[in-house]
Amino acid sequence: MNSWKDNLRRIEPYVPGEQSQDTDIVKINANENPYPPSPKAIEALQAFNADGLRFYPSADATPLKAALAAYYGVGIENVFLGNGSDDVIALSFQAFFNSDKPIVFPDITYSFYPVWCRLLSIPYRTYPLDDSFRINAADYREPNGGVILPNPNAPTSIGEGPDFVRMILEENQDSVVIIDEAYVDFGGVSSVPLTKEYDNLLVTGTFSKSRSLAGLRIGFAIGSKALISVLEAVKNSYNSYTVDSLSIAMGIAAIEDDAYFQSTVRKVIATRTATTAALRERGFTVLDSATNFLFATHSQCNMRELFEYLKAHKVYIRYFDLPRIDNYIRISVGTDEEMALFLHWVNEFLKEKRS
Repeated sequence: MNSWKDNLRRIEPYVPGEQSQDTDIVKINANENPYPPSPKAIEALQAFNADGLRFYPSADATPLKAALAAYYGVGIENVFLGNGSDDVIALSFQAFFNSDKPIVFPDITYSFYPVWCRLLSIPYRTYPLDDSFRINAADYREPNGGVILPNPNAPTSIGEGPDFVRMILEENQDSVVIIDEAYVDFGGVSSVPLTKEYDNLLVTGTFSKSRSLAGLRIGFAIGSKALISVLEAVKNSYNSYTVDSLSIAMGIAAIEDDAYFQSTVRKVIATRTATTAALRERGFTVLDSATNFLFATHSQCNMRELFEYLKAHKVYIRYFDLPRIDNYIRISVGTDEEMALFLHWVNEFLKEKRS
């Protein structure tokens, strides 16, 4: 009786930052951009012909690929598009990680990686970050079935330079190496130029963070023609139409409005710098961030308690109940006004702890 239940997949899913239904909160828990999309992207939305939605979108999203290719100085055959970078990376796991050897990534990193491994039955091994939460490139010299590294890393916010990535590539010429650049625009160094030297390098990116289009779900990858053609084959065996027509139109407009893009990135970096200084003045240890979020702890306070205290006052940050980082918090960079309110309640929390 009910034996069909025995065939249901049992898996622990990825858990995103809480999406509260309240409208009067300070939401700095999901690394979303605090500023609106490009005015040109908004114009593209307003001018969009809704009647066209009865037709399927371009299966390969060629116009948006062309815009990305021009922006990054690569060929259109070197660009892949998907429904957010999570979709792109999930398809990459299916396309490239098919050996009996385990793929490798850090022990503290984007928590979707092990979820995909378990879902797709991909063996994996993790290497511990050092005591400063840095990735040790020497760990990745051992034979493996593939490498995936976020650069900058999440949730630690630390970025590594091109020499680091080149070292990883030199030691892994028989594996596909994926560099996940979801946050690179906020101070990291992109590995896209290295795709012209290393055919086994795939660099992934997203419009969700620096281009303020998380609600559209646009992700992309840049790599050699050999890698991109396999990704396309996997996509077309799964879902040919991963990018919708509205996303194509608004994505092109966002890419073309580079001045606005640069201005919002500068604002986020300025607020990040000011908030880092303010937290350090209050006794927090804050890692040097190359992202749009901060990773912080306090030697005199319990960070879970701070997380709960802030939530009770409608300020949402992120807490990870995980080994090694269970007394850290991740704070997305909001507007100056949002961060001022965040710091106000941090001050109140610290006062209560001292009294």
